[in-house]
Formats: sequence, C-alpha cells, structure tokens
Amino acid sequence: MYICVMIDQGTVEKIFDAADILDVVSGFVSLKKRGANYIGLCPFHNEKTGSFNVSPARGIYKCFGCGKGGNAVNFIMEHEQMSYADALRYLAARYNIPVEEQEMSEEQRRERGERESMLVVSAYAREFFVRQLYHTDEGRGIALEYLRQRGIAPVMIEKFGLGYCPEARDALTTEALGKGYKREFLVKTGLSIENERGLFDRFRARVIFPVQDIAGKVIAFGGRTMSSDKKLAKYVNSPESEIYHKSRTLYGIYFAKRSIVQQDRCILVEGYTDVISFHAKGIENVVASSGTSLTVEQIRLIRRLTPNVTIIYDGDAAGIKASLRGIDLVLEEGLNARVLLLPDGEDPDSFARGHSSLELSEFIAREETDFITFKTRLLLKDAGDDPIERARLITDIVRSIAKIPDAITRSVYVRETALQLEVEERVLYTEILKMRRVSAERVPAGGGGEHAGVTTVPVAVALSPCDLEERVLIRYLLLFGTLELYEEEASGEKGPRPVSVGEFIIRELAEDDLTLLNPVYNAIREEYHRQHVSSGFIPARHFIAYPDERVSVVVADILSEPYELSKLWNRLESYVESEQMKLAEFLPKVIDNYKMRRVEMLTREADGRILELQNGDDPAGVVDWIRKKQAIDKIRGKLSLRLGRTGVK
Repeated sequence: MYICVMIDQGTVEKIFDAADILDVVSGFVSLKKRGANYIGLCPFHNEKTGSFNVSPARGIYKCFGCGKGGNAVNFIMEHEQMSYADALRYLAARYNIPVEEQEMSEEQRRERGERESMLVVSAYAREFFVRQLYHTDEGRGIALEYLRQRGIAPVMIEKFGLGYCPEARDALTTEALGKGYKREFLVKTGLSIENERGLFDRFRARVIFPVQDIAGKVIAFGGRTMSSDKKLAKYVNSPESEIYHKSRTLYGIYFAKRSIVQQDRCILVEGYTDVISFHAKGIENVVASSGTSLTVEQIRLIRRLTPNVTIIYDGDAAGIKASLRGIDLVLEEGLNARVLLLPDGEDPDSFARGHSSLELSEFIAREETDFITFKTRLLLKDAGDDPIERARLITDIVRSIAKIPDAITRSVYVRETALQLEVEERVLYTEILKMRRVSAERVPAGGGGEHAGVTTVPVAVALSPCDLEERVLIRYLLLFGTLELYEEEASGEKGPRPVSVGEFIIRELAEDDLTLLNPVYNAIREEYHRQHVSSGFIPARHFIAYPDERVSVVVADILSEPYELSKLWNRLESYVESEQMKLAEFLPKVIDNYKMRRVEMLTREADGRILELQNGDDPAGVVDWIRKKQAIDKIRGKLSLRLGRTGVK
C-alpha cells in the first residue's frame, strides 16, 4: 500500500497526540472499564459477549474475536472505511487541529479545487433528483409509480437516494446555474451536456440511481429511461471524470462495507436493482460491478474489506464465459472466489424478490461453489470427448490455477482438478511451472520500494513455518529495542561500547542476508534499521502511529497479545523469569532457532523443485538445484552444531 498524503508530518504528529483512543472509540462503541483497559462489543463483527478491548496506556484497540486492531486512525479508517488521509482530516476536525499541508504545485491546487467543486455539484444534483421524485406530479406519477411496480419499497428508495430527472430539456441545469453552481462543473460531472444549442440535462426523463464512493460521497449517477422510445438507451451513466472512474467503483459499496467486514464475504452482482433487492431481504454484503467487466481496481477495493467473494450469475452461459477472465483476476489478486449460478430465467433482482430472506440465504450457502470447480464443470460440458477440446480445457484451467499466489491453495486445486479431468498431477504441475516462469519474467525488477519516505508493504502472504519466531523478533524490537543487551570492545574507542537489543537483531539478520518472510514484519525491520539511530526514537510509539495501516495494525496486535510468546518460550525452556531479565540468554536462542527454520524451508524448497523439474524433464535444472541443496546442507550442519551448543531442539 502506498501512502502519499499532502498533510505535513508535524500536523500528523499533532493529530496522533490529540486523538485519545478511548475518546475516539467510545464515540462508536459502548465501553466498560475492566482493570486498566476497557471492553465492549466489537463493531466489526457480530458478537453477544464483548471481546473488543481498548488500551488507553498503549493507545490501541484489539478485538480478540475477529482479530481487528490498531490505533485511533486505524479505527476510523476501518469503521468509516476512509483512506489514511481522510481519517487524519476527520480526527483533525474533531480535535480542532488546523490541517497544514505541504506545499502543493499550482496544478495540484487546481485539481483539488476542481474535485471538491464537482463533489459539491453532485451532492446538489442528488438533492434535486430526490425533490423531483417526491414533490412533483411528474415524479410521483411516473418515476415513483415505476419503482413501486418494480417492487422497490419506500425504505429502499430512501436508503439508496433514488430520484427522478424531469423530461424538460434543462430543468436541472437551469436551477443549478440559478443557484450559483458553475457551468464548468455541471459539464465536467456529466450532469449537463453542451452542444451548439447550449446546455441540456443528460438524464432527462429518467429514474436516477446515485453512485457513491466508499466514503459515501456522490460521484456519479445512473439513469433508467421512463420513455417508450426504443431508440433511447435503457440506461445512461455518468461519463468518466475527475471524481468518477467506473473501473474503480462498485455500486452499493458505501452501504455494504460494514456488512462485508462483519460477514467476511462480499457478494458481487451486476446491476443497481440487484443490489437494492438483496438489501431489501436483509442481505447487505452485496455490491455491483454495474455491467462492466470486473477490473483489478474493483477487486482490490473488495480486498480491502474481505478476501472472500461470491459472484452471482444468471443462467446465460455466453455471459458467464465472457466473465471468466475477470474471475481469473480475482484469483490473481489472492481472493477466494466462489460462484453461484441462478436458475434459468432468473437474475439476482427477480430471484431475490421471489424468495424470502431465509430462502435466499440458504440457496446461496447451498449452491455456491469454488471457481476452479465451477469453471472445470462448465468447460467440460463443451469439450465432451473431443481430445483437442479437452487439451484446451486443461490449458485453460491450469492458466487459472497458475494465477493463484498461494502455493498451498494451488496444490489443493491441482489435486482436485487432476481427479475431475482424469489427468496426472505432474502434468498439471509442469504446465503451471512453465506459466509461472513466463509470468515472473514479465514482472519488472524493483517492483516494490518506498514512497514519500514510507516503507511500502506488499500483499500479505500465507504464514510461514517460522512466522512465530519473526513475530517474537519484531516484538523485541518494539518493546526492548533500545535496551542494552551487552557490551563489546570497539576499535578506536575508549572502553567497551553498548550493543542494544535492536542493533543485535538487525546485525544478526544482516550477517546472513536475511529478510523476514512476513512482508509486514520485514517493513518494520527496514524502518527500524533506518530510524534506530535517530534521537528520541521510541519504537512502539513510532510504529503505532505508522502511516501504513498494515504496519500499525500488526504492531497493535503484537503489543496486545503478550501471552502468544509462551508458545515459543515453552518450546525453548520453561518460563521462570520476566522477558527483560532473560533477554541476553533468550534472544540468541530465538535467532539461532529462526535461522535453522529458514534453512529447513530452503531444504524443502530444494526437494520440491528437484521433484518438479524431474517430472518436467529438465535435467539441467535438476543438476543446478542438487548443487544448491548441497550448499544448503553445509549451512544446516554448521547451524546444527551451534544449536547443539545452546541445547535448542
């Protein structure tokens, strides 16, 4: 995630200092004091017994039910689904802190002014459309009656802000200009169209569906015609603009975001009324792609809320096949994709209206299936017994599996697909290996990096076998990093110099050129390396207020669960003294143990690659990896001696 805000660092620090975690959270959650902390019902998932904790001393919150945690800014980001910068501005306004921003270029100032003006015009347009729906004869007689015939309840009309644009040529345009809204922004938002005859309304004689971003701001509109003229498009949408990018937008995301987080699943449909009908049945974790092919930006918007997505299709086989590439993108982005096929003749809107809430929920749970299985069955019907078509099918399925970033998930699908297609697993592995090699060669070097002085964190990966050791090392950096561990003789200096816990950890990892496998932990290690010599550096405070939410959330999680360490401590020896008292003895053991686990992982990787290459008929590759395995074995032997001396198993 890249952090690029114009708020200057001094202002950010003032906001973090002022934003008392107890004060912020209690504005949304009822809390009761329990010892030094406070407890309440978690706002991020459904629970009957409070497992949501707030620690004023540490400035963090943590739910021991769903795992959510972080600082005051993280809480606002999560609860209100705001960006980092917007959450900072929200808290600044609450605590009356003037937001001083870094110097922007003339172009940046102009773009920001344009964007804000377009949002103001769009908000006004929504109010206008709602007034026309409820308070004019035309709106009530045509549009409101149409919505009622479609079975859209008044409460849903109000919730989604549905409205009506009159048939008159320029009703909205004329009123907006009369109230002082600029012609320029009416045109740029697409509310008005300009030609040689002047300005006229884009959405004339249409029922209006406002489109809101994840923060609830109106950024666009969709209009359904009320005219019987067959030459007119049934739906018209706002054009692309500074505030609206169709490929980055999901209809209903503002209303669905909290339910998506609580249910830990997003249901994806196609159109406006599909979303509204599901909400009317109490199923609110639903969004629509609004008729577009699913894009990477839309998938990443879902991934901010949940890794699980269910895509609902009607019975149109041609439409489903056209959408398969979009689901491949879902897999490539690391989401768990499931597919639900509705009965012939049904779409999500009609199916939801024709069934009760319970029937709809039970149908989804019963009929949804994972994407790879769904795609295999779908394509098998077309392939039949034709060997050429079956070969194409295998290539197509393998291409989808190869896009899955997690190796364990890939292996599960390989096993299931091999059974369904009656083909050997090694054949699938060989093809996957080829495809992933080609894909890796296309990725430019140096894809990661830093931006605006902040370490960026890639998408999280599955836990490694040594994740616990890495977690302990990070905890030691946070809690004890500045404490002296031992003294060492230093050339050119008078007497011994102290070596801190943090310096020892950084040095030991660098000695073997080790980066931490967990990308968030590694980002903390890199930032610690840069900052630890800075005057007044306090590790826990620095990382709790870190601008990348994945870092600050993980830090809050580590600091709120000290008992987790007992798992590792008991692995090494019985716990008899406090951590700080045992640092000098315990820390080297942790690092030795961690290095051995890394070597064990390299050994397993080498064995696996040798097996894959043997199955793929690549003798040169096999020889190369055998040599690597021999080098790894030498390192393993040396580490075994060291671990033998420390008595660690």
